[in-house]
Amino acid sequence: MTDISEKTRESTSLTDTGLDVVPVAGYIGAEIRGVDLRGELDVGVVDEIRDALHTYKVIFFRDQEIGHAEQIAFARQFGKVTPAHPHEEEPPEGFPEILPIDSRRYERHLGRKRTSYDNSWHTDVTALVNPPAASILRAHILPPYGGDTAWTNLVAAYENLPKELREFADKLDIKHQFNARAVAGSQRDRKVREANLVTYHPAVRVHPVTGERALFVSPGFTRGAREIRGYTPTQSEAILKLLWDEATRTEYTVRFRWAPGSIAFWDNRATAHLAIADAGHLDYDRVLYRVTLEGDVPVGVDGRTSESVSGEPFYGS
Repeated sequence: MTDISEKTRESTSLTDTGLDVVPVAGYIGAEIRGVDLRGELDVGVVDEIRDALHTYKVIFFRDQEIGHAEQIAFARQFGKVTPAHPHEEEPPEGFPEILPIDSRRYERHLGRKRTSYDNSWHTDVTALVNPPAASILRAHILPPYGGDTAWTNLVAAYENLPKELREFADKLDIKHQFNARAVAGSQRDRKVREANLVTYHPAVRVHPVTGERALFVSPGFTRGAREIRGYTPTQSEAILKLLWDEATRTEYTVRFRWAPGSIAFWDNRATAHLAIADAGHLDYDRVLYRVTLEGDVPVGVDGRTSESVSGEPFYGS
């Protein structure tokens, strides 16, 4: 008989540098143990974390005592760090790379506190022609319960489509754009309209590192546009709903419960995520901090690239 400790060992992967990589769901997600993110990491550790990111799409760290500077330094070991967000004008002083996900900044909705800027499934900032390659989110202030985040594996969603539907999706180009989601005339509303980010992306993108194909649909950025090149709005909406439903099927997801010192690091080219809106009525604050890595221009199955309609690429340093 296999005891519980043996089962636990079978479900983990101890790397050459001593990291413990523990898968947490069937299609997506792993927790990485045995690393302190406060200082510069050995090259081998960085490589193993990067490999885990590409394998599991989102990776989690617990009990990390880091602040803004350490979070940015950690991110720089994996790529160029962008400014906080194309629409952000008030990052923490001295840290222009940090985007606060702060319930205290948002307008209440129907009398309830909003715990995240976007409570729909989305991949970060896909209205850009070069959406972020990855995002790193750090917990700071949390409700005592609720406020979890979920991620879905867009590679698994694509691979499990029927062959005919995969081939159909391969040929589609979908319009991504920002919905204002802000009070008319407010600073954020003005910033969204000034940037005017609009891009056509292939519905299926090829990952530049793994070569995997991902179903690149982002309800948060395509729901407002409801446009697939060559199709009417009614046809586009029906096709998009089909693809959204496939991309966010429960079996492709993982749900993460935040705790002090928790960090999530996800591959933005292979995932979408959802801030679960179950804590607003509790009236607790929820504050997390995000940094993003500069992304590449998506490439479709046939080699075509995304097409910017308006707005500039977003670069890091």
